[in-house]
Amino acid sequence: MEWQEVLASPYLKDLPFKIELNEWGQIVMTPASNEHARLQARIANLLFERRRDGEIMTECSIATSKGVKVADVAWATVDFIQLHGSETPFPIAPAICIEIVSGSNTRGEIQEKIDLYLAKGASEVWICDKKRVIHFYGHQGKLPQSELFPGFPAKIEL
Repeated sequence: MEWQEVLASPYLKDLPFKIELNEWGQIVMTPASNEHARLQARIANLLFERRRDGEIMTECSIATSKGVKVADVAWATVDFIQLHGSETPFPIAPAICIEIVSGSNTRGEIQEKIDLYLAKGASEVWICDKKRVIHFYGHQGKLPQSELFPGFPAKIEL
C-alpha cells in the first residue's frame, strides 16, 4: 500500500489510531491515548513559546527506508517548509522529529525511528518516555540537551 492510498481510504479516516506503513507497505496502527494527545500539544506549545522561526507539526509523515513513519511532533525550518511544505509524506525529515513513547512501543522500535529520522536528514530526534522525560539524539548520539532548542525542559509537565 502507498501513503496516498492510506490518506484516500474512507475506511481509515477518523480511526483512533496512529497509522504508519512498514517497509512492505503494510499498515501499522498504534492506539492513541488522551495523555499522548496532551503531551503532543504541550510539546508543540513549548516549541512555539521558544522559537517562531520555523513551523511545528503534529502527526508529521516522513518517507523512510522502512516505510512511512509519522512523528508525533516535528519542527521544520522555514526553508524546509518552502521546499517541502505541500508534500505528503515528506521525502526528507524536518530538523526535529519527536516521538512520544506509548505502551505499545518497544525499545527496538523507538531506536529504529531514531535511526530512520536521522538517516532522512533530521538534525535531532527527541524521545519523550513514559515518565515524560525528554531524551535528545543527534548524529553524534545522545545529547545532554537540544542544540536547536537549548534549555528545552528535560521533563514535560501536564
